[in-house]
Amino acid sequence: MNSKNKKKHNDSEENNIKKTDLKDGSNSPALDKNEKKINISEQNDQKANESTKYEEEISKLREEKLRLLAEMENIRKIAQREKIESVKFGSSSLARDILSPNDNLVRALENIPNDKILTKPISNLIDGIKMVQKELTTILEKHDVKKIESLNKKFDHNLHQAMMEIETDKQEEGFVVKEIQSGYIMHDRLLRPALVGVAKKAKKNKEKN
Repeated sequence: MNSKNKKKHNDSEENNIKKTDLKDGSNSPALDKNEKKINISEQNDQKANESTKYEEEISKLREEKLRLLAEMENIRKIAQREKIESVKFGSSSLARDILSPNDNLVRALENIPNDKILTKPISNLIDGIKMVQKELTTILEKHDVKKIESLNKKFDHNLHQAMMEIETDKQEEGFVVKEIQSGYIMHDRLLRPALVGVAKKAKKNKEKN
């Protein structure tokens, strides 16, 4: 091959190489765009996953906060109720202790004979006992301590404690016919049950029935 033909051959190969390079280069922008789209899609998915994760964490924290607030409110209500009950029933032990001497004074006054003429000193003593008993009653009422009315009332296990059964045909069975010791309530709560005798159907009535 002469030099001219050789040169033409080389030029032709160079042109072919350049065309091939140009073709290959023409596809590269399209590939870059696809890669960018894929990367953007992956980033969006990642952001969506992170957003979902954050939303779940926020929801969890919100629920924990609401639960904590509810527990705190319950604790506040319990503390408030205990405070009120402490004020209302704080003196219940003292009131219960006062009942015993009050009972003794009442018994003493009930056993004073009415058919005898009493000397002035004895009469003054009785008046003094009455004043003391009345003062004790006033103190109890001041703290909302009230006597349970039991006689001729139907037996109630929430208020009464049965000590005996008494046969009688003058009262219905199950009614209180005798009060051995008075009962008291404090702010609608039982302070001391009444010790009572409960009516029981007489034997003669049972035999007739």
